[in-house]
Amino acid sequence: MIPYKHEPFTDFSKEENRKKLEEGLNTVKGYLGQDYPLIIGGEHVMTDDKKESYNPANKQETIGNLSQANQEHAQKAMDVALETFESWRKYPFEFRSDVLFKAAAIIRKRKFEFTALLVKEGGKPWKEADADTAEAIDFLEYYGRNHLKLRDGEHVESRAGEYNQFHYIPLGVGLVISPWNFAFAIMAGTTAASMVTGNTVLLKPSSRTSVIAYKFVEVLEEAGMPKGVVNFIPGSSRDIGDYLVEHKDTRFISFTGSRDVGTKIFEKAAVVQEGQTHLKRVIAEMGGKDTIVVDSDADLELAAEAIVYSAFGFSGQKCSACSRVIALEDIHDELLEKVVEKTKDLKVGNPESNVDVGPVIDDSSLEKIKKYIEIGKEEGKLEVGGNTENETGHFVYPTVFSGLKHDDVVMQEEIFGPVVGFATAKDFDQAIEYANATDYGLTGAVITQNRHHIEQARRDFHVGNLYFNRGCTAAIVGYQPFGGFKMSGTDSKAGGPDYLALHMQGKTSSEQL
Repeated sequence: MIPYKHEPFTDFSKEENRKKLEEGLNTVKGYLGQDYPLIIGGEHVMTDDKKESYNPANKQETIGNLSQANQEHAQKAMDVALETFESWRKYPFEFRSDVLFKAAAIIRKRKFEFTALLVKEGGKPWKEADADTAEAIDFLEYYGRNHLKLRDGEHVESRAGEYNQFHYIPLGVGLVISPWNFAFAIMAGTTAASMVTGNTVLLKPSSRTSVIAYKFVEVLEEAGMPKGVVNFIPGSSRDIGDYLVEHKDTRFISFTGSRDVGTKIFEKAAVVQEGQTHLKRVIAEMGGKDTIVVDSDADLELAAEAIVYSAFGFSGQKCSACSRVIALEDIHDELLEKVVEKTKDLKVGNPESNVDVGPVIDDSSLEKIKKYIEIGKEEGKLEVGGNTENETGHFVYPTVFSGLKHDDVVMQEEIFGPVVGFATAKDFDQAIEYANATDYGLTGAVITQNRHHIEQARRDFHVGNLYFNRGCTAAIVGYQPFGGFKMSGTDSKAGGPDYLALHMQGKTSSEQL
């Protein structure tokens, strides 16, 4: 088998690639506004209750109308998943991996269509949408290969007259609750990891980006996935989310989203229901408050570029986004000036025209960000940005605050928007202390030329993903396994060598000879 290598990113400076994406946009425009069914056991179920998915850059444009599952649909999906599990768990490892490889090949052929759909439904600029599609392909390729490595289990010792085996078996029915910010990559990655390991899946995608999830399930079906392995059931947390989290037959929950929702899921899943025969496993990624530390001897041009891209790429709507800068006092002013100038150069608008910064996802997100901007004005100095537009689409202009203390509100609470705050530290020890002083521990970066400080940060900067002399976003599947500490989640390390094992259980068999 060809060794794994991550999917290359598209160079949109080339005219041929720009034309291909424009063709992708035309393809997507051809199916805008359609109604989409649930998929339960391969059966398409259209419901009267539908929820609109719309373009956040153009609120009048409907991407699709998604049928919504109620508890009756959720129970039917559970019944189908339980029944299908009994056959799917027995399929050869090679077959299950091949479904992922074939799905990756299909997506690769339709890459510009999926990227265009992310531009439309997710409000992603071209570069961000392309990276999302590439990451979805990476997850399929990487997990397909890693799954084959688990086929023979792990070596354990045997003794005279005794033969021992240790191998992995699937858990059962998994509930996948995927987010809107990486509507393709995280949704595909969490679903693929769950199903390739022999589990059956109830996929509940974000209501904001359900069309791309539907298209992905269609791809899995085309790739040879048997009916009932992945069941597509968009619906509200109130109607089906809590019901399935608490369901006695749910074996595990794979969740990506906010801290508030994640902790509630963790709590609900811990309660053993009547008739439940297992303890549920929760795989959770719950956000971050990510810091870039800039040292006295740093390359300030590199630092400024890293901060601006990490803070404002996809409008700061990444759990890995830089929202805090801790700069050493002697370089703070020059660094701030560079960041402000680069921020002013960013073009904001509809991502179809290949701008730098697109919309935020919806009204509630915009209103939340506006409240934090007002708090920031009270706590520090507004250097640039701070304004919003919400007539045609949901736009928040990239915003930089200075003069903040490391423990101010805008330096502690996850805003999930294009807002970054600056604070100073007297020395590198204090900078690391301030960087660690949040409830989260997802990503961080250190810009420095000091080898001693690099090793100090490697030891003491308490985050799941730490980067040196680059931004704190854009982890690559198979290269930088992704997941965080503290209230950032269960440090499940998506795209890493041990991720699939979280969806399985080890079984030892010992045979007397």
